[in-house]
Amino acid sequence: MKKPLIIFLTIFIIIVQAGFSAQAQAKKEEKPFAIAIHGGAGTMSKAYLTPEKEKAYKAKLKQAVDTGYMVLKKGGSSVDAVIAAIRILEHSPLFNAGKGAVYTYEETHELDASIMEGKTLNAGAVAGVSKIKSPIQLAKLVMDKSEHVMLSGQGAEQFAQSQGVKLIDNHWFDTESRYKSLQEAKQIILQKDASLMEQPVDYKFGTVGAVALDRNGDLAAGTSTGGMSAKRFGRIGDSPIIGAGTYANNDSCAVSATGHGEYFIRYHVAADICARVQYLKKSVHEAATTVIQEVLKPAGGNGGVIVIDTQGEIATVFNTEGMYRAVRAYKQDAKVAIYK
Repeated sequence: MKKPLIIFLTIFIIIVQAGFSAQAQAKKEEKPFAIAIHGGAGTMSKAYLTPEKEKAYKAKLKQAVDTGYMVLKKGGSSVDAVIAAIRILEHSPLFNAGKGAVYTYEETHELDASIMEGKTLNAGAVAGVSKIKSPIQLAKLVMDKSEHVMLSGQGAEQFAQSQGVKLIDNHWFDTESRYKSLQEAKQIILQKDASLMEQPVDYKFGTVGAVALDRNGDLAAGTSTGGMSAKRFGRIGDSPIIGAGTYANNDSCAVSATGHGEYFIRYHVAADICARVQYLKKSVHEAATTVIQEVLKPAGGNGGVIVIDTQGEIATVFNTEGMYRAVRAYKQDAKVAIYK
């Protein structure tokens, strides 16, 4: 009689354990996850943005946010989702990052990027690279494979080679539309006899970025850019600077910014928003609105941010005419927008 009883108890235990395992898996799958992306903010004239161009921008934004969302849906990390979404935008000439990078005053391209994970506060960034096809991927390598947070210029490219990354010719980033914009920017600078660092009148802050929350409750943020059109002297903006253009902390939120970088650096925008969420217990929308509209704008800083918290709440706030953006929350379709 003992043997059948032992067999029965063994089967019972296996069934119970399987039930608990299934419940745990179901509970994990029920956890919210979400992603938000941006493709730059600034003066976006509807006269310039024809219906055809608007359709192209929205299609690429949707592709990027859906790509990141699918990474999360399959159980991937928030870091991997951010990288996947940003890579789509980096490889599109529509956005000022990667292939669509603007020209420097000397008619070359210098790119910046950064990534940060909220669980560990690990971060990686690259600045002023000119031969890297995907700066955001190199930023992740800096985070994962080096003891540093930021590498720049030729040193960053030497590190890339040590990690098996193939360097490309700087002319790979050349596009006719960006070259035309450079010539227009130079004319504005010369006509005004202004500082070579002054932004052109119709400047669009071209930066791409993403923030995400994965099934494990971990946050991540990433940003990539070609910088400011007609920039000189190795100018670096906020995009590769942790706390200014990018920040993520599981105790608060994740932020990616786009705008006039000098102001985002001075006001430590991304970290300030997260601090308000963590210490003042503000919602991501309240914190972002306060910083962008009440702190940055009066100081003369233009731009915007995308923010996500540990519950999957998303805020997209900007003080410019528009911001290319898309969000996709748990069990929802993508929402894409450009203007307010």
